[in-house]
Amino acid sequence: MIKKILIANRGEIAVRIVRACAEMGIRSVAVYSEADRHALHVKRADEAHFIGEDPLAGYLNPRKLVNLAVETGCDALHPGYGFLSENAELAEICAQRKIRFIGPSADVIRRMGDKTEARRSMMAAGVPCTPGTEGNLADLAEALREGDRIGYPVMLKATSGGGGRGIRRCNSREELEQAWPRVISEATKAFGSAEVFLEKCIVNPKHIEAQILADSHGNTVHLFERDCSIQRRNQKLIEIAPSPQLTPEQRAYVGDLAVRAARAVGYENAGTVEFLLSDDQVYFMEMNTRVQVEHTITEEITGIDVVREQIRIASGLPLSVKQEDIQYRGFALQFRINAEDPRNNFLPSFGRITRYYAPGGPGVRTDTAIYTGYTIPPYYDSMCLKLVVWALTWEEAIARGSRALDDMRVQGVKTTATYYQQILASDEFRSGHFNTSFVDQHPELLNYSIKRRPEELALAISAAIAAYAGL
Repeated sequence: MIKKILIANRGEIAVRIVRACAEMGIRSVAVYSEADRHALHVKRADEAHFIGEDPLAGYLNPRKLVNLAVETGCDALHPGYGFLSENAELAEICAQRKIRFIGPSADVIRRMGDKTEARRSMMAAGVPCTPGTEGNLADLAEALREGDRIGYPVMLKATSGGGGRGIRRCNSREELEQAWPRVISEATKAFGSAEVFLEKCIVNPKHIEAQILADSHGNTVHLFERDCSIQRRNQKLIEIAPSPQLTPEQRAYVGDLAVRAARAVGYENAGTVEFLLSDDQVYFMEMNTRVQVEHTITEEITGIDVVREQIRIASGLPLSVKQEDIQYRGFALQFRINAEDPRNNFLPSFGRITRYYAPGGPGVRTDTAIYTGYTIPPYYDSMCLKLVVWALTWEEAIARGSRALDDMRVQGVKTTATYYQQILASDEFRSGHFNTSFVDQHPELLNYSIKRRPEELALAISAAIAAYAGL
């Protein structure tokens, strides 16, 4: 078994990995920038090491991170999600230095990170893909020719893209001409590559993804699916497991496709295969070669600890479960509580948490790295916590989610929590039938008022008096 893990990440996912290590009797090593000196993952890990003044440079330096793993006696490195989690160079350096990378091989990361190569691999395996270009586009002239061939609307995508960046919908030749320089620029800045391709835009689809696990003994399983259709600008807001929109036949089909996709590329460790569902037709979208932000809801409905399985697989152990033994029960929802102001175009709201109260009760889980007095730095993602609820039925899950959102208190910054309560109250969401256009089609849900409790008003007044007195 692995004995000591360097966690090459920060925030709530780093805390999540620390907890898994503690339960498995594995020592954890955290890393932190100056901005994260007082972060919770630093406080909770067995060891913590400073990686520089710059808020980002240390987290994005694969050689420095692997060297630190070696220096601190680690035999493995967990990349979490974001940062270098899908960086083939990090996996390669780990292999060179005899550090086990808790994820797939560098070759698989590279193949699946290249969206055109991923499409070719899936088509060869018989996994249905959306119509699109065979490879990368040479220039705008070729893009326009291909757009005419495929038929508008089309999606212009960065080959190395992810996380909703480097992607634009183009409804016409004119929009494609306008989007071309923007996507090229964004792709170059975000991913270091100007390569792009075109894909047919599936209008208002359902966004369905399947969690897979694969070991080095030839075992590959799926843990059913998640519905990620509630999103804004390709950024997920609320995730659901299993999808309330799939029939049992569709659920089995999506799971089988995900396993086929993983086996086709020789995948090992945890991964996610993402699909678009439109008019009962399923299309492969991409494969994420890391643990997902929303792995929590899969854990809630199956009882399988995804991070624990990741560590076991990297240790060379077989999966602890077989496909026929994996069942799901009830429904789970995850709310990404972002430090943003939904009524001000989701403007980030960084600052000091003056009060944090985590909701509790049956079927409620919070994954976070914030605490009362913590200052959310402006250098990273705006997600400050993940609120997860589970219940036996869809209706009960919605009711529990609404209650938990109401119980929760995050003061000092604006968050998306109240907006999510409006979504839960909407008839369309409660019906269990929605698609990726839900947020855009319901702008009225942003017209809410925040009801403050007496104690909150008293705290606000006290804070204002204290601030005035300090002038």
